[in-house]
Amino acid sequence: MNRQRRQWLQLGAAFALAGALPLRAIGETRAEAPPPFTTLDFNWGDARRQRPVPVRLYMPHATQPVPLIVFSHGIGGSRQGYTWLGRHFAGEGIACLHLQHVGSDRQLWSGNVFNLVGRLQAAAQEAEAIARAHDVRFALDTLLTGELAAAIDTERIVAAGHSYGANTTLLVSGASIVRDGRALEWRDDRVRAAIAISAPPFYGEAEPRKILQNVRVPSLHVTCTEDVIRIPGYYSGSEDRVQVFDAIGSPLKWLAVYEGGSHSMFTDRSSGGALNPKAKRATGALAVAFVSAVLDGDPRAIASWPEQHADILARFSAQSPS
Repeated sequence: MNRQRRQWLQLGAAFALAGALPLRAIGETRAEAPPPFTTLDFNWGDARRQRPVPVRLYMPHATQPVPLIVFSHGIGGSRQGYTWLGRHFAGEGIACLHLQHVGSDRQLWSGNVFNLVGRLQAAAQEAEAIARAHDVRFALDTLLTGELAAAIDTERIVAAGHSYGANTTLLVSGASIVRDGRALEWRDDRVRAAIAISAPPFYGEAEPRKILQNVRVPSLHVTCTEDVIRIPGYYSGSEDRVQVFDAIGSPLKWLAVYEGGSHSMFTDRSSGGALNPKAKRATGALAVAFVSAVLDGDPRAIASWPEQHADILARFSAQSPS
């Protein structure tokens, strides 16, 4: 009996258990299945503001309109970041539109290193925070009037973001500030829920409740015990993330706090040690469970999530109308 025949006989039982599988030549590798979504880049520009708004869209292959997450990156990021989250959402049948905010994107890291602190401080000012909120509105306007509009369920839109992007998310979800005795807000009524990952306090504002009490849409907050922001001229401890959650006015909100980690763990970086991949998997599952709970009225997945991830959780809070 030749060697090849012996190999096929040894594999016979496995084939019987697996069912009828296509036979492959010895040594042939199996091609990876293509992802169930398409990744599209668009270089949009808001002519009214003379501001580019590049985006990346993770678009599921679907025959019916799908929910949409519009995602805002942290300071120094880009549309090419947070791939783990965009791919996860799209794999679960949820479109994910990643914006790039040109006034606070990866270009901050370019140029003279001695001017870096000034560039970071300028990017964190109120004008850029407001411009980011306008970026979200413009991107939604553009997507929902374009060729892909029919593929999006406009009744199921969620804003999401990390760090500075979480601030952007909360602005378009109802956060407001008072200037010269007048309340200013940038809420987009198309946003039905918010996902705030590692949300810092709003720059220069000491009373978060006054700013966040008008965020009335359901919200999900994700952080970790070592979620500390340290950039030149700015420090924010992990307790600030919890303070933001407490200040939110939504009657329906959740908070997940992982034990350990880091602020940049939620980016595509590998920081945060062994917790990093576990927290990413858990966060992806939690975000999808949140969408199911608040948009589809199915709370089963989010109710069971804390027990499934108890080994990495320091705290989990759920608040609902009494």
